[in-house]
Amino acid sequence: MFSDPKKNIKQFGIREGDIVVDLGSGTGVYSLLAVSLVGHHGKVYAIDINRDLIARTKKEAIDAEMKNLEILWGDVEKHLGTKLAENTAHKAIVSNLLFQIEDKAVFLKELKRILKPEGQVLVVDWLESFGGIGPKPVHVVSKDRARSYFENNGFTFEREIVAGDHHYGIIYKYV
Repeated sequence: MFSDPKKNIKQFGIREGDIVVDLGSGTGVYSLLAVSLVGHHGKVYAIDINRDLIARTKKEAIDAEMKNLEILWGDVEKHLGTKLAENTAHKAIVSNLLFQIEDKAVFLKELKRILKPEGQVLVVDWLESFGGIGPKPVHVVSKDRARSYFENNGFTFEREIVAGDHHYGIIYKYV
């Protein structure tokens, strides 16, 4: 089984009224799922650098009349690259993104900047390069390396989630 966003997001515990940021939102799967969980009083920001994927997510959001989803072009590897204010989000989703990020230190600083104190991060990424699907073996960020990146940058490990046979899932808290 590959990663199942519905199961992953359910394990994250998004609540009514939460403000959620989906970093590197891609096709918007997590963003679109989170919208129904935050309710009318919450909000979801989908941020990606790929304009074609942003346009696709915007179309889906408009078609589904999702008023609490804001889709932004942004570069998560730059200071202020998300275009969000400090202390914006209760929760952030980082799915299938770590292996693509070159400057993880800047990414983690930007993530800390946009999270509220005690904010949580769901990290889902590849355990391996599976039969040519997913990242090249040299780009895979192991679960241990991911933990090291986050824990050495002000995040506290909360728990692991079951994210599929070829993915790991970890929830961190920013303290």
